[in-house]
Amino acid sequence: MMESYLEKLPPFSKLEFDDSFLPPEELLKNLKYEYLRRESWLPLGKNGQKIYVLIDDAHDLPKRDMIENILKTKDVSYLVADKKDILKFLDHFYGLEESIKGSERPAANAPKKAGANKKEDVSESDSVIVRLVDKIINEACERYASDIHIEPDLHAEDIKVRFRIDGECILYKTLPFTYRSPVVSRVKIMSNLDITERRLPQDGKIMFRRPNKEEVELRVATIPTYGGVEDVVLRVLTRGRIRLLEELDMPPQDYERFLEVLKKPYGLILIVGPTGSGKTTTAHAALHILNRPNKKIWTAEDPVEIAQQGIRQVQVHHKIGYNFSNAMRAFLRADPDIIMVGEMRDYETAKMGIEASLTGHLVLSTLHTNNAPETIVRLLDMGLDSFAFSDSLLGILSQRLVRTLCPYCKEAYHPDRKEFDNLARLYGERFESDLGVSYGPDFVLYRAKGCRECNKTGYKSRKALFELLVSSDEIRQLISTRQTITDLRRAAMNEGMRTLLQHGIARIVGGETDLSEVLSVCIK
Repeated sequence: MMESYLEKLPPFSKLEFDDSFLPPEELLKNLKYEYLRRESWLPLGKNGQKIYVLIDDAHDLPKRDMIENILKTKDVSYLVADKKDILKFLDHFYGLEESIKGSERPAANAPKKAGANKKEDVSESDSVIVRLVDKIINEACERYASDIHIEPDLHAEDIKVRFRIDGECILYKTLPFTYRSPVVSRVKIMSNLDITERRLPQDGKIMFRRPNKEEVELRVATIPTYGGVEDVVLRVLTRGRIRLLEELDMPPQDYERFLEVLKKPYGLILIVGPTGSGKTTTAHAALHILNRPNKKIWTAEDPVEIAQQGIRQVQVHHKIGYNFSNAMRAFLRADPDIIMVGEMRDYETAKMGIEASLTGHLVLSTLHTNNAPETIVRLLDMGLDSFAFSDSLLGILSQRLVRTLCPYCKEAYHPDRKEFDNLARLYGERFESDLGVSYGPDFVLYRAKGCRECNKTGYKSRKALFELLVSSDEIRQLISTRQTITDLRRAAMNEGMRTLLQHGIARIVGGETDLSEVLSVCIK
């Protein structure tokens, strides 16, 4: 018994943290975790009428008087510990140790019971829930996760928390099923959503300050799911640093051609790809090149993820009607040289972008399309004037992010002829000449293996695949006459465009990734 152990200790003995101590439930039930943490003391146990209390300063007489008043007894034996050990005891007693073991995890202000196995009620304001949600967000930031998925599972009777890291959802933690409502409600409170509405989807934002003072913005979406529960997805929008264009590892010919496009005084440049493909990073890398003291640059973004000195950046607010097209209209009255629009998602924004580019402004924008030639057809299908669009377009950069093989454990192997021929077929007729390879005993590829550095996945980090279509006289003629995607692609490839799949195969031959990863993000 710990009480007998404590009884043998002389008063004011020095004590270090020991996880074999059991929480003194009776003494802790009316004490708040936050209060004990702030004041740096806690009761350790009781033997008869005597209460054993851990304190950080034995000479603090006012604190000792306060403790005796709270405990309503003068029969107190004090022990001394460093503040860090007191905090460890507190976290141990209040169930905040690193592992969470099903429903045995207690609620805040309800210490762990030895041998207890029953479920207890918790609320969104309990300290356990508050710190648990904070810990999930902090851990996601430390692991460079792009999304956090909180998923109550009716069949397994638990809550799965998954992080999307490098494009893949990875299980992070399993929580007790009793936490399903408090965790969701806590997220709703943080994002100013209605905690009483559980039948309709809601969306909001959280400005979260991490312990290192870094401020992180999270986009929150709650979705009611089967069984009367709600899923939560949080998109982590870190205030990223500006990456230079040369850091994006473009193919040399695409890098040079893209720089030439950026040097044009006016026109339309589009950066396209699905959500999460790095379009914003590339757009800001391009703006960094264009950002000069003699240039006035306006951007309309949703949200502003990367801040650049010297650029006037605007956050759009769709709920109050301040959208991309309204921002564009305001920019054109504000003497711009260069305009960047977060997305051309509607006819009006696209039309204004083309008009601005034709009246002497350089316009950059993003679009959610699959490849560069398809982007042209998509915009024409919106109803844009083909002649105006053909005159304004400078270039379209399509991109994807592909997982790269872990450099610590990737395994070299000699592929058979069938695998080599399959790569050649997917690339096209210039496979060997473009990449400078031929089949033989020295031809080597790499495959995933898995190690501690990559969490046994075999992949670590991501790189971009690029496809750059640069406007030319022939391309403009094809646009103005509304030719097909096939005709546009053929003409662009004849003028030097390499497709996303071709760039992916070049990365495979270079030992950076494998075919399964390339085919998971792009098709021929």
